[in-house]
Amino acid sequence: MGSLQPQTRSTTDTHSQPWYRKSAEQVMIELQTSVTGLAPEEAEARLQRLGPNALPAKACDPIWLRFLRQFNNVLIYILLAAAVATALMGHWTDTLVIITVAVINAAIGFFQENKAEKSLAALRGMLSSTARVVRGGQKLEIDASQLVPGDIVVLRPGDKVPADVRLYEVHNLQLEESMLTGESLTVGKQSEALDHDAQLADRSNLAFSGTSVSAGNAKGVVIETGTATELGKINRMIAAVDEIETPLLRQIAQLGRRIFQLIAGMMAVLFIVGFFWHDFALGELSLSLISLAVASVPEGLPAIVSIILSLGVQRMANNKAIIRKLPTVETLGAMTVICSDKTGTLTMNEMTVKHVLIANTFYGVGGESYEPRGRITLAGATEAVDFAVHANLQAFIRAVDICNDSSLQCDEQGRWTVVGAPTEGALKVLARKADLAPVQVQRFGKIPFDSAYKYMARRCDVDGQRLIYLKGAPDVLLSMCEQQLGSNGPQPLDRAYWEREMSHIAEHGLRMLAAAYRPVSDAGTEISHADVRQGMIFLGVAGLMDPPRPEAIEAIAMCKQAGIQVKMITGDHPDTAVAIARMLGMGNDLRAMTGQELEQADDVALKSLAMQHSVFARTSPEHKLRLVRALQANGQVVGMTGDGVNDAPALKQADVGIAMGIKGTEVTKEAADMVLTDDNFSTITNAVREGRRVYDNLKKTVLFILPSNMAQGLLIVMAILVGAVVPLSPLQILWMNMATSTTLSFALAFEPGEPGMMRRLPRKAGESILNFYAVWRVLFVGGLLTAAAFLLESWMVADGQDTNHIRSMILHTLVTAQWAYLFNCRLQDQFSLNMALLRNGALLTVTLGLILLQCLIFYMPFMQTAFHTVPLSFGNWMVALGIGVLVFFAVELEKLVVRRWKARHSA
Repeated sequence: MGSLQPQTRSTTDTHSQPWYRKSAEQVMIELQTSVTGLAPEEAEARLQRLGPNALPAKACDPIWLRFLRQFNNVLIYILLAAAVATALMGHWTDTLVIITVAVINAAIGFFQENKAEKSLAALRGMLSSTARVVRGGQKLEIDASQLVPGDIVVLRPGDKVPADVRLYEVHNLQLEESMLTGESLTVGKQSEALDHDAQLADRSNLAFSGTSVSAGNAKGVVIETGTATELGKINRMIAAVDEIETPLLRQIAQLGRRIFQLIAGMMAVLFIVGFFWHDFALGELSLSLISLAVASVPEGLPAIVSIILSLGVQRMANNKAIIRKLPTVETLGAMTVICSDKTGTLTMNEMTVKHVLIANTFYGVGGESYEPRGRITLAGATEAVDFAVHANLQAFIRAVDICNDSSLQCDEQGRWTVVGAPTEGALKVLARKADLAPVQVQRFGKIPFDSAYKYMARRCDVDGQRLIYLKGAPDVLLSMCEQQLGSNGPQPLDRAYWEREMSHIAEHGLRMLAAAYRPVSDAGTEISHADVRQGMIFLGVAGLMDPPRPEAIEAIAMCKQAGIQVKMITGDHPDTAVAIARMLGMGNDLRAMTGQELEQADDVALKSLAMQHSVFARTSPEHKLRLVRALQANGQVVGMTGDGVNDAPALKQADVGIAMGIKGTEVTKEAADMVLTDDNFSTITNAVREGRRVYDNLKKTVLFILPSNMAQGLLIVMAILVGAVVPLSPLQILWMNMATSTTLSFALAFEPGEPGMMRRLPRKAGESILNFYAVWRVLFVGGLLTAAAFLLESWMVADGQDTNHIRSMILHTLVTAQWAYLFNCRLQDQFSLNMALLRNGALLTVTLGLILLQCLIFYMPFMQTAFHTVPLSFGNWMVALGIGVLVFFAVELEKLVVRRWKARHSA
């Protein structure tokens, strides 16, 4: 056997046709193999040259690198710089406390992300573990990773296809390809070369790695292995997609940069003023500037952001959604478009009979999926039919049940599954729903289904009556029948009736399957095609569909209400996709844009078309990826749902990739940001609600933390400008920031969602977390706190109080005023003391915690020594509380004025 040339590895070689356009003989010549397979030595040589039939394992960063990545924050850089400066000055206590704060921040982010990854246990196995091959004329079973191009493989029912294969011998082969192509039905395969270019779903002579054999047998020659397979191409596409930075990360990073620039500028100016104008000693001035840096940096912000996001992660996990990365929680709240795969996501991925058409009568079939529960009723009625009255319906159901090779099973969890083709399984479910009286059946010869003639037939004996049953495509069976079964027995076939009624069924996107029968007089057991081409009596037609998930209809309606567009992207037929979209409530005037039309559009045209269409059919993985990018080019925050491998690249590209946990493949889960453990589309709307609540609480937290930092910074700036003693030491400032940020702001994480949250439009992705009003609020409250502290200091200095007492009182007053301001932040523009206050028990918890911390710093001797504080009297506590109450009512008055101004402006 000669050596395999490298160029035969690629199906996209410009010098040769694709594999599916070549005959089986051409393929074997090109791959230098035959039906007896490769010689073992040649197979080993090719394996050494081309590598194993496996996808590369996902690289994982070491734990220490993932931990260090948590320090990649400009706010943490400022803290670390302050720690270095205090160490150089010999203030080791300050250094230790500052570094401890930075490490705590990093630990919170690290452990939360690590916990999310562990909850999504990695289970690889997209490739088959073993393969049946022919090598040197001998049939062997080998590890699938040892396959090479040129190997001859044997496929049987239940097998997972181990590599990309060009089929050359096919016997009624049906493959389940939805995980790769999005096609909801099993796909029939054949061995002849195609004479035209075909999309992935239409390459009927190829079997693709990772797909499953539902029925039939086949032999084929391996044409691609490992990363060269269609599955491998998708894997490479995933690796080529860059990580998307979330809106929250962009905003927090931008806020950090602005604070850094402001601090750097202020420190430069104040150094010049303090050193050259007021003649501050270098050591004293340096300590004051470090105090300014520590005061102005909201060092608790990264920690509280992580805490709020991690609480959101836990709430979502309790509601069947696993979040892999913390910022995804917030991004969900900004989502403007959800691009959803159809099969298995919006639909059940389980064929179901919805209608049965017999002569002059139309029936509806209730129930969803494979669970054999649901009524069979006359069209428009609610009561189940009496089969004694509807004998011709009973005859149809009996026929599709007996002329059927599938079976229905229930697992230990109570989930019903089908062994065999999904379409045949749906007919078995129909028979179970009908619950007909049992009959004695003897099955004899059969003609298996084949796409060449599009029917299946079986000869049998039913309660002693010899019959031939026929099941297949309606147009084929109509041409083979001259009679139909009516309510009073056989009657002439009314072909116009059947064609008219079937066109109505087709308009609803249903697939159709017909049945016929005829009695036979002889006692034979064999059956041939000649036996079914004369004297057949048409029984009826079943309308089947992969039904929409009931909860998906409600979820899409809620998405519309929340200003979120839903777009269906599927590999299925355009008519079926549009029909399902209408049932889901996506609109009535819909037209599917096909993958072929999408390929013909350049990126500029696609940017417009992506916004105009809601349904995209016959799409490939490349199409889905282009669509997500086109929507992002329009400024949309895109969520992409899916369960198949074909969805993975688009999931990774999307701002929020959402994978199905039950039916989703592991490749899809690894590419996703969120995994739905119940495969329930409505879980996404719950996640959006949680995302909006989380973002609101993050914004409230920022508006809570920044005024305190501003007040502390202004006090230090004013002290340096007038040449006075800095009113707070670096450690006192750090204590105040951590006490208020990490303790008090923790309560805001538990605030319930505000009324009307899901009726407002998504916020703009580029909108700053600090808009004009937020900046005003920070300036207003920061000014209030600064004025209160400055007036208090002036009064105490005039009263002759010592420096440590003044600093202790200012520290306690600012903490108390910040506690009062916490209640203002509960609602953004409404009065804060409402009944919802009682729903947030964390407010009482943090209040008690804050009192305990303040008692520690003022009354424990070792804390007094470390932080240079003195005990405060009861009267001091009451003064601080009085100032806090004044701050609360001043902010509520400001909210009232702004609320009335907005109302007048809107009017």
